[in-house]
Amino acid sequence: MSAADTAAPATPYARVGGEAGVRRLVARFYQLMDELPEAAACRALHPPSLALAEEKLFEYLTGWFGGPPLFVDKYGPPMLRRRHLHAAIDTPEIAGWLVCFRRAWAETVTDAELGPLVLPQVEGLAQHMRNRDSSRG
Repeated sequence: MSAADTAAPATPYARVGGEAGVRRLVARFYQLMDELPEAAACRALHPPSLALAEEKLFEYLTGWFGGPPLFVDKYGPPMLRRRHLHAAIDTPEIAGWLVCFRRAWAETVTDAELGPLVLPQVEGLAQHMRNRDSSRG
């Protein structure tokens, strides 16, 4: 048995390109949030500068993808839904966020086999962030 046979499978973090890959993904995500009309509701929840949000998403995704736990080391347990309760998150905000994420992913991540593993989890996480339901009237 070779060392390659016993090596642990590469983490999503490694497969997206490590720090540089996650930074590329997150930078493109926030560029799209500023550019796409479909993201207007989500963009409206953010301050004029997206720099802090971009850094926090980079830190979060780094750990979530299996890299260093930057977000947890800096802020503690993510508790993302709780951290976002101040913002009204409903279908338009979620849909805009997902449009940006999916497109940024498609444009920056070259590992075609990784998308089907990661994107459904990202979509579930985005839906979990819902804290308003305008469909109830």
